[in-house]
Amino acid sequence: MGKRSGLAAVVALVGAVAAWRALRPSWEVPLPTRANLPEERMQDFRDALYFPIREFLAGGNPYHPATMFEHWPVRQNFNLYQPYHLLLHAPFALPGYRVGAVAFALASLVLLIALAVLAAGRLRPHVPVALGTAVIATLLVLSQVGKAQLYVGQVNPLIALGAAGALLARRDAPKWAAIALAFAWLKPQFGLPLAVLLFVRGSRRVALAGTAIAAVASLVVVVPLIVRGGGVGPFLDVIAANLSHANQTAYGAVDSMTAQRVDFAAVFYRVTGWLPNGAELLALIGVPAVSAVLVKRLDQMGQPAAADLLTCLAVVVAVVHQPGDVLIAVPSLAAVGVVWWKRRCERDWRLGLSAVLLLVPFAHLHFVNVAIRDLLGTRVDVTVDGVAVVAAWLLLVVFAATRRCSRVGTVRV
Repeated sequence: MGKRSGLAAVVALVGAVAAWRALRPSWEVPLPTRANLPEERMQDFRDALYFPIREFLAGGNPYHPATMFEHWPVRQNFNLYQPYHLLLHAPFALPGYRVGAVAFALASLVLLIALAVLAAGRLRPHVPVALGTAVIATLLVLSQVGKAQLYVGQVNPLIALGAAGALLARRDAPKWAAIALAFAWLKPQFGLPLAVLLFVRGSRRVALAGTAIAAVASLVVVVPLIVRGGGVGPFLDVIAANLSHANQTAYGAVDSMTAQRVDFAAVFYRVTGWLPNGAELLALIGVPAVSAVLVKRLDQMGQPAAADLLTCLAVVVAVVHQPGDVLIAVPSLAAVGVVWWKRRCERDWRLGLSAVLLLVPFAHLHFVNVAIRDLLGTRVDVTVDGVAVVAAWLLLVVFAATRRCSRVGTVRV
């Protein structure tokens, strides 16, 4: 116990130094102006939180791209986050920009640590929670995925915590699982496929209640937006304009060669240069459909760790996602690690390789980025994470479809 406590303290110290370095952009970022729009530090906090909330509080509709670009120094349009986001994160938009940025970065760090606690819980009783939390939290803030949350000010830590909570609590604490799912709904591209897969896995009340909570919370914002805009029709026109703009940006369009999307349709296009008609809709329907059948099979075979990992991968692969969105899979990755560690005689290379491939976005640090670009070019650099994530999903699909032994997942994780 003494050695483990000492190791946990050392790891925590390394993690504290890494966290301090990761938080620095939040207080070093310059105040936003139209002259420094390319500034990447805290850009998501700026474009998707601070100024959209300011626009809403000022009586406007932040979902309208033209309005945001005209009124505020933003580079990206405000995507279709759940409307309750504008109230939930309002405290970070009330003070001055830099105070809000630092406060939000600190809150995100706390959420990353909470996610590490959940992941460490999947390692019990084999690894003490304190040690597991210290190691996972440190690895997170040292990884590209973890650092990106704090560097650009993303809301993914809250979504990842919500998704993990929904998966972990769906049997023993369905009410808390529903609340967690409501947080995962913050971005609909997380909430929709996750709710569908939870429903298929037997957690119907969790799926329906979590979705209902998110919808009711959003009505508090939607109703004023509809009233301000002159009715439902004009509000829907704004949503259509938002989707149209998002589909034409270099960073978000499915047929962009420079986008870093990791979903199936976007990766398929960057690899082949060909995009069939309706590819995004086909992926949105096909990936959850295939995954739904197989996660249910894994549950029936007593393999919850693999089922949770397949659920997380299906969420990311089904619809538009960025590399940092694989953060939701951290607890299930820890659970799969336990399966491999404790069931050596029953290891399956497809499950193991899938977990390893999912680590690629975490390892895609700046020096790796530079090396790939120098050796293989920009197209490979922006595609490698997506290829790894899609390949991980495909391997898990094959594993779930062909695995016959049901003893792999009998370890309670």
